[in-house]
Amino acid sequence: MSDFSIFGAGVAGLCVASELRARGASVQLIDPAGAPGQHGCSWWAGGMLAPGCEGESAPEVVSRLGATSADWWAAQGVAVTRRGTLVVAPPRDRTELNRYARLTQGHVAVDAAGIEALEPQLERRFPAGLYFENEAHLNPRDALAKLVAPFDVERELETRAGRRIDCRGLAARDALKALRGVRGEMLILRCPSVVLTRPVRLLHPRMPLYIVPRGEGVYMLGATMIENDGRGHVRARALLELLSAAYAIDPAFGEAEVLEIGVDARPAFSDNVPRVVAREGTVYLNGLFRHGYLMAPVLATTAADYLMGGVKGELLRED
Repeated sequence: MSDFSIFGAGVAGLCVASELRARGASVQLIDPAGAPGQHGCSWWAGGMLAPGCEGESAPEVVSRLGATSADWWAAQGVAVTRRGTLVVAPPRDRTELNRYARLTQGHVAVDAAGIEALEPQLERRFPAGLYFENEAHLNPRDALAKLVAPFDVERELETRAGRRIDCRGLAARDALKALRGVRGEMLILRCPSVVLTRPVRLLHPRMPLYIVPRGEGVYMLGATMIENDGRGHVRARALLELLSAAYAIDPAFGEAEVLEIGVDARPAFSDNVPRVVAREGTVYLNGLFRHGYLMAPVLATTAADYLMGGVKGELLRED
């Protein structure tokens, strides 16, 4: 018999499974869809560990607690690239850059020469930017593979343990009525002629976008945020805007191959703060919104502290 049964093998489920296992607990991991793959929104994430940048729109607690996540991922043996984040804006959107600077911390202002020194490929294309030196990123699919490796993901739904942990994302709306879906669309491109070494965020007053290097000329470009939980197919407008953003960062992306188009819905609460909810013998980890890889380790340690030591962390709610 396992000490804990975890339902859901996305980033939240795998993080809490890894945290509990590291503390000596036995874990049963259950997901009717099987191991991580295209069926889960964790598969389509950017993998940015960017607590400073998230301060532009996220509640303060996300930036503050998320600052520990890069170290947590590295401790699991996941490759974490610590080259910071570069935020840029074309001259016409300089006011967006100024607004972003006011709302965030942990950055230094860089001019065109400074941007070129960080990313020579940009060739003084942008007159000003912000550099968040202490941020990081990882490859989500590699991270999922690393975390799931010690576990057998079972497809059966019957628990064999006394304590249940629910990490089903939007599927948990049967119990967490406050959850809503936020649709995101993204692309994976291959363009060996472009060499970027860190995530680049392009500010735009209507739809800011980011591009994340995955190595060997492959880049993840995303992502939209639409207040609905539809998955379906990518919208034509989103596709055009994503590709236009890539072209604005570097016109060489005009020759990129489109390897994948992803659409999924991310679970969020009304305040966009993820939480651990303890209710009637079940502990729920949910509401990661667009902060999955930044905040899943925080939820995992919060849940493990509560389940194994009775510690009630900042993101814990008892119903």
